[in-house]
Amino acid sequence: MIIWINGAFGSGKTQAAYELHRRIPNSFIYDPENIGLFIRKNIPKELKSGNFQDYSMWREFNYSMLKYTAKKYTGIIIVPMYISNPQYFNEIVVQLRNEGFLINHFVLSASKETLLKRLRGRGEGENSWAALQIDSCIQGFSNKIFKKHIDTEDLSIQGVVEEIALLSNVTLLPDNRGKVRKVFDRIITQLRNVRL
Repeated sequence: MIIWINGAFGSGKTQAAYELHRRIPNSFIYDPENIGLFIRKNIPKELKSGNFQDYSMWREFNYSMLKYTAKKYTGIIIVPMYISNPQYFNEIVVQLRNEGFLINHFVLSASKETLLKRLRGRGEGENSWAALQIDSCIQGFSNKIFKKHIDTEDLSIQGVVEEIALLSNVTLLPDNRGKVRKVFDRIITQLRNVRL
């Protein structure tokens, strides 16, 4: 099974993915963004695009990697990645589904104000690349192809994780960490996923 966690920047995709990974035995986080970073580092600057999802090779490679991994890996693959373009979604997610792979896809959503507040909390201003993508993400996610929205406006990461697990029919390990440990783990997750 693949659990794809989608949503605008600031919606909680990465935190939810790592919390799921902590609580689902035999799970793996696959980050399609790494392919985009690889492409950017390995092409001439004249060929660079603002959004690496616009490279057909990004979509082709992630489709192929997920297909290979889902065939060989017996655990649950967790994919925290925004993708709001219906064509790009079709080229990866729908194509994999059409080939018989089980993909539970969720869009984490919140108001623009909440998303901007969360981005500010992680040091990104209103003119950051992530903040400037919010409107196009919200518009893109209104397409009916993006089903199963989870409203994170007033939902904790714990609540998001439990909802995803319930809708995916996945049993979570108990979370016996204290409050301080949970905060520490979330800070570490955020720092590990900072893209410079």
